Amino acid sequence: MANNVNLSKISSLTVENPSPTSDSGVSYDRFGHGHYFSKKTFHKPTYCHHCTDMLWGLIGQGFICEICNFVVHERCLKTVVSPCSTVATNVIKNPVPHCWTEGHLKRKFCNVCRKRIEDQTAVRCEVCEYCVHVECQDFSVPDCKECATYVPEQELKEVFQTHHWREGNLPANSKCHYCKKTCWSTECLAGMRCEWCGITAHAACYRHLSHECNFGWLQSIMLPPFGVSIPRTDVPLETIIGVQRKKESQTPRIFSDDIPELDRRGDKDSDDFPSPKDKDKDEETIKVFDGNASMKRKTYRTITISRNANKDQIVAACLRVFHIHDDPRHYIITDAYGKRYGVLFRYKPPNPDEGTIRVYPGRLNVTDTYRVITVTIDTGVAEVMIEALDQFGLDSSDLNRYRLVEVSLEKGCVHERTMDNNESPWAIIRGLARESIRQKENTRFYLQQVDEVYCSNIAIFVGNLPANLSQRHYERILVNFLGKPYKYRQIGPIYYEYGSMILTYDNADIAVKAYYMLRDSVHDDKTLLVLLLPNIMPHMVPKGVRPLLVFVNVKSGGCQGLELISSFRKLLNPYQVYDLENGGPLPGLYVFRHIKDYKILVCGGDGTVGWVLQCLDNVGQDSECQSPPCAIVPLGTGNDLARVLRWGPGYTGQEDPITVLKDVIDAEEIRLDRWTVVIHSEETGRSVDPSSGQTSSNPDCQDNTAIMVMNNYFGLGIDADLCLGFHNAREENPERFNSRLHNKGVYVKMGLKKMVSRKSWQNFSKDIRLEVDGKLVILDPKVEGIIVLNILSWGSGANPWGPEKDDQFSKPNHYDGMLEVVGVNGVVHMGQIQSGLSSAKRIAQGGHIRIKLSTEMPVQVDGEPWIQSPGELVILKSALKATMLRKSKMKRRNTEPSLPGVNEPGGGGGSSGQLSLASVSTSSVSTASTTASNVEGIGSVPGVTPTTIASGRRAKIIEKEERLDKILYE
Repeated sequence: MANNVNLSKISSLTVENPSPTSDSGVSYDRFGHGHYFSKKTFHKPTYCHHCTDMLWGLIGQGFICEICNFVVHERCLKTVVSPCSTVATNVIKNPVPHCWTEGHLKRKFCNVCRKRIEDQTAVRCEVCEYCVHVECQDFSVPDCKECATYVPEQELKEVFQTHHWREGNLPANSKCHYCKKTCWSTECLAGMRCEWCGITAHAACYRHLSHECNFGWLQSIMLPPFGVSIPRTDVPLETIIGVQRKKESQTPRIFSDDIPELDRRGDKDSDDFPSPKDKDKDEETIKVFDGNASMKRKTYRTITISRNANKDQIVAACLRVFHIHDDPRHYIITDAYGKRYGVLFRYKPPNPDEGTIRVYPGRLNVTDTYRVITVTIDTGVAEVMIEALDQFGLDSSDLNRYRLVEVSLEKGCVHERTMDNNESPWAIIRGLARESIRQKENTRFYLQQVDEVYCSNIAIFVGNLPANLSQRHYERILVNFLGKPYKYRQIGPIYYEYGSMILTYDNADIAVKAYYMLRDSVHDDKTLLVLLLPNIMPHMVPKGVRPLLVFVNVKSGGCQGLELISSFRKLLNPYQVYDLENGGPLPGLYVFRHIKDYKILVCGGDGTVGWVLQCLDNVGQDSECQSPPCAIVPLGTGNDLARVLRWGPGYTGQEDPITVLKDVIDAEEIRLDRWTVVIHSEETGRSVDPSSGQTSSNPDCQDNTAIMVMNNYFGLGIDADLCLGFHNAREENPERFNSRLHNKGVYVKMGLKKMVSRKSWQNFSKDIRLEVDGKLVILDPKVEGIIVLNILSWGSGANPWGPEKDDQFSKPNHYDGMLEVVGVNGVVHMGQIQSGLSSAKRIAQGGHIRIKLSTEMPVQVDGEPWIQSPGELVILKSALKATMLRKSKMKRRNTEPSLPGVNEPGGGGGSSGQLSLASVSTSSVSTASTTASNVEGIGSVPGVTPTTIASGRRAKIIEKEERLDKILYE
């Protein structure tokens, strides 16, 4: 690149021009929002980011910020409330790091540069829907929603939950909660939305709303953030709940000499980034290094200015490119090197030994966002704390109660470091400025109470250790990794059969260091699974609130599990949503152990539900709520339990996640019988497949005895043989079994193979002996397999028992304390049952079943199959209880034309079209239910003629529903 500007004339003197722009003439910080507006003529339809109206006119239609591209009418100029990216970080009182993940960001806008995200590489926050280009990530604001704000001194009645506003990317058809007009736009980043309650408003209207947030429709199941504490605010969210994070190497910070192309955004809709061929020949591109660190790494940003630009204009351009809002007279530029044109951007205040720092109060009970403290090179930490406490109006007589913490913000992340008393804050700022001006701008100081570091219960979950070791053995392994300085205060509870445990600390700093030490440890060629758990204060959960604990099996249902967990983390408190890949249900159940009343939502198949119920059995005796009711989002293949409880045959991905949560709120509690299967084998070590998730070891039993819990059904013979074949095929190639349709296709293929194969189960009735309630049952010689039913759904929704009435048997259901035994005559008969053309042969009904096997035979319990050696199987009523949530059959629509108030129940709804309508049941008569709801809405208006017709139609629909339920559920 030709060097056409004489750098020797760009002196190292401070800039005299107070304006941070080159030619706009707007005074420095005139309106307080940090924008540097200049008038512009737009050559295509453009919309105001403040009021969302179009800019009209031929020339000079509006103003645009030279840094963040905020577009505004001249009439809206003085009412702008959205801060520029140069000052947005400064107004954040308590920075909360984002949890970056890749995602499908079509039709989204970047929250930094405000440009549309199309095919460019971009990331978004898993929790708060903050979206940015990768090249804009350096300037992202760490203002994720605060999910853990517990303050020990506060009581529940003193807590005031505020809205957490996020600008732009509003749902379609959003209405302003204040003026009731449309506030969303597909043309620009505009409008505000509360991340907690979901209400939306114009940028000019949201400040007129009440500051208090009541969590909206989800208030009754929300885990309130003021009832949750975490060890340290700088701990990333993925550390606590195990979110998989995007690798840093995939997000290059800024441009390097190793990359020949400069700023390449590819924004087709923007005319702000012309190609080099289209640039005026009188312009020059300059590389800007912001300190010694960038010079060493050869990383830089570029500015394009006139060849005749003076030093003031170059400094102003440097401030803009690094998104710095400061007095330009405090900055200088020097020649970086001669061969390739570049400048070194330096910070040089009038007095190098004196300056100002920002001190924030953190969790201290003060209203100020921060205070500016004047310091010198000789000012120590104690003097800064005294001055800050005085300015905040706090008692500074006892400094031992406080500490000063250096906080660094980078790429939406937060890093903390406790300062020593002999350190000088101004010396730290000067040193950072030499290395990187951007890093200097992102460094601040916090006052913290020393008591915040100490807590009686900081828990770390450790998994992936060998199962069934002694406590002393586990302790030796952990101490070997940690050493004595970072040893835990207490170990336990220990989940021996899972090889996992809880470590408890009483010092936050030590706990965080121990976490990072264990996270990188390997034992028996396995990396330890380590999670830093939040702590819930049960006395801070309001009356009437039953927090929802969500478990998601991300491997179920293809990508549906990943989409669901992402949606639930945005709608709820992410500390109540857990990925079952990270330690299973145990971490979440431990976190909720002190809550007296809560609900569970399991997103997965029937096996996942059984897994959660089994873990509840293990930890229930140590929990305040021993049997929380469980709802289901069916992501598996069969989903038989979900069908019985009306949650549908399978989640399709078309349902709105907030509708699912509303269904959970309205669901009714119902009991589910559970049964114990005791297996006595004549041969040792061959009773149960050890990979089965349903197996439960009993140390008091002999080696040839196993105990399992059955929730749905038990299969023996041809049914279990097919199940075993499918299980083995999935174990060999698990990556192929990611589709519900593919899984059912495999079942069909295996059934066809069994039909044409010569092997049969014709001697099945001779190989087993069946007793029901102590009475011997003689089997039909045609029977090739038996199924013991606890629920009236098997094989993806079939009802083997059938709907026919029989005086010999009572009407079955899943809470009557009885099991139903049916027989199948072969693969063809099984196909007829699953297609609804036939029913299984009813054999018996009872509460105690004993089966004697004289030969080796396939067996399955709740879809978990294995080959059972000769022996005896006993099925008897379990003392373990399970409370389930059954989806309501029908719900009324809200026909009120007006939105609820902010402080009323449901006041957190967004637009009336989005959140004011109750969801419709997805049962077998969901279409009829929807029709009935619509008719009901018309019929409720006085004077409308179709009222009588609608009522009669609705009565018929309800009668049909009741008739179906009478047959299936009784």
